[in-house]
Amino acid sequence: MGKDTLILTLILFNIFFMAFIGGIIIFVREYQKKKKQHTEELETMNLLHKKELLETQVEIQTQTMKYIGKEIHDNVGQKLTLSSIYLQQIVFENNSPQLNKNINNVNNIINESLSQLRYLSKSLTCDTIEENSMINLIDLECQKINQLKKYNINYDSSLTVNVNSYQTKSILLRIVQEFIQNSLKHSNCKNININLSNTSTELELQLSDDGQGFDIKNLKSNGIGLNNIDKRIKILNGSSSIFSNKTGTFLTLKIPI
Repeated sequence: MGKDTLILTLILFNIFFMAFIGGIIIFVREYQKKKKQHTEELETMNLLHKKELLETQVEIQTQTMKYIGKEIHDNVGQKLTLSSIYLQQIVFENNSPQLNKNINNVNNIINESLSQLRYLSKSLTCDTIEENSMINLIDLECQKINQLKKYNINYDSSLTVNVNSYQTKSILLRIVQEFIQNSLKHSNCKNININLSNTSTELELQLSDDGQGFDIKNLKSNGIGLNNIDKRIKILNGSSSIFSNKTGTFLTLKIPI
């Protein structure tokens, strides 16, 4: 009986020991599972928070631009207009040909400034974005650069869907502007290509130049332009990919529709 009791005790001890080990393993697995779930929830909340901050930032920037545009139109524009009227009056009352010529030159500069300010005011108040289609917005941007006759922008669109969202149009336009400005300033390019198209599920915007390119890895840490593009496209739940070498830079954006 003593031997049987010892064997039974060892068996029970092993059973309890294995159950204890099994319980620990289950506890550790559940802990790791809940920890992973909690981490994923925190990451999701963090992403949502960042997205809300970005959307708020874009909204603030939009309202600021509208305010600046209104001030340009209502304040600065009116003062320049009044200055032009005063100069015209001086010309009318003065008999000195040379002085009148100088005054007319100043008046021409003021009128040119007024014309540029009106264009800037209209752009900043965003009437252009609300009133034009996505296709036309990019086309207008390309026309402005092509008028300089220093660079050539080739623009092609096969877009078959209507982009009605102000936010989408605004963000895509800013990205196009950002890419064009970076290309003109840093790449020494002569040609920029823009293609706008869509599939049944997403809108695709392709941008490229024939400049000298850059090292993306060394630029990503402090590349403000690239960060701005990446932040903007994430607001639209889109994705971006960029490639650059000695023959140029290529940027592709995809947005779900």
